[in-house]
Amino acid sequence: QITLVESGGAAVQAEESLKLSCATSGGSAETYCMAWFRHIPGKEREGVATTTPRSRRVFAAGYADSVKGRFAVTRTNGGNTMYLQMNALKPEESAMYYCAARPGTHCSLDTKEYDTWGQGTQVTVSS
Repeated sequence: QITLVESGGAAVQAEESLKLSCATSGGSAETYCMAWFRHIPGKEREGVATTTPRSRRVFAAGYADSVKGRFAVTRTNGGNTMYLQMNALKPEESAMYYCAARPGTHCSLDTKEYDTWGQGTQVTVSS
C-alpha cells in the first residue's frame, strides 16, 4: 500500500501561481491512477485533475471544467511524484488540496473511486 504526502500549499494573492507536489512512498505508483481533489469547508470534496498510469511513455491527464486552461497536472517519469501547477488562482479556490491514488487504468475525478489519500495541503487565495 503506497502512502501520499502533499506539499507546496501557501497563501497567495489572486491571479498568482502555485505548484503543489504529491510524493508517494511504499511502492511504485506507476500503475496507479492519481488525482488532485480540493475541499472547502461546508462543501463536497471536488475533483480537480487526474493522471492515468503510463501508457506509451505518457501519463494522460484530465481536468475539471473550472480549472481547464489554468491548471496542469504532471507526473515524474517513474510516476511516483505528481504535481499540480495552478495559475491565475481565484479566491474561491481557497481550499485544502489532497492527492489520492488507486490501482487501475480508468481514472476519474470521483472521490469514491480512490482508496488512498494524503493528509492535504492548504491553499489560501486572497483578493
